Amino acid sequence: MQLIHFLLLGFQSSAGLIMWVILLSLFCMIALAAERAYYLYIKCDSGNRSLLNVISKYLKTGEYEKAIKHASGSNTPLAKGITAVLVNRTKGPKAIKKAVDEVFLTEGPKIKRNVHYLNMLANLATLIGLTGTIFGTMECFDAIANAPAAQRAQQLASGISVTMSATLFGLFVAVPSVLTHAILSGQADKIVEDLDEKTTKLINAVEE
Repeated sequence: MQLIHFLLLGFQSSAGLIMWVILLSLFCMIALAAERAYYLYIKCDSGNRSLLNVISKYLKTGEYEKAIKHASGSNTPLAKGITAVLVNRTKGPKAIKKAVDEVFLTEGPKIKRNVHYLNMLANLATLIGLTGTIFGTMECFDAIANAPAAQRAQQLASGISVTMSATLFGLFVAVPSVLTHAILSGQADKIVEDLDEKTTKLINAVEE
């Protein structure tokens, strides 16, 4: 409750505009994290295990057309990589490699898209918070310059405690942004690595 109290005081202080800017960056972080989490965990990774199991069964029985049809029905990067390998399996290693490279060039940027902005928002929120604190502290010193000497220490302490809320709010946004960036970056790298590993194994299997 004390934390919320300090943040609310910050919105009412001279650094109030800065607090609203940090709040906007918080909403941007939440929206970006939600979109990337949905894409990476649901659209790119959902159903890959069952897909591999079905494709493996079809390949063991030599039913390549059924494998292609099943893989084409999925829109994940892995499914596209598998489809590229199977469709070009009779055209030689160069054609297969070219098709897989095209999948990587198309899907790679989509997988890693906008994740780096989470780190940028974390840095931005911290710096904006520091800016608000510095600005508020300057105004605080200016306000107590004409205050009675007996009241200056109390006014300075109370004024600085309020202006520090900008930095506090900035860190409140920055910490989850950095954590979310690390998690989503790891998931993006995992998807790309899985795509590379599974397509390479599939290429070796169809060339045998």
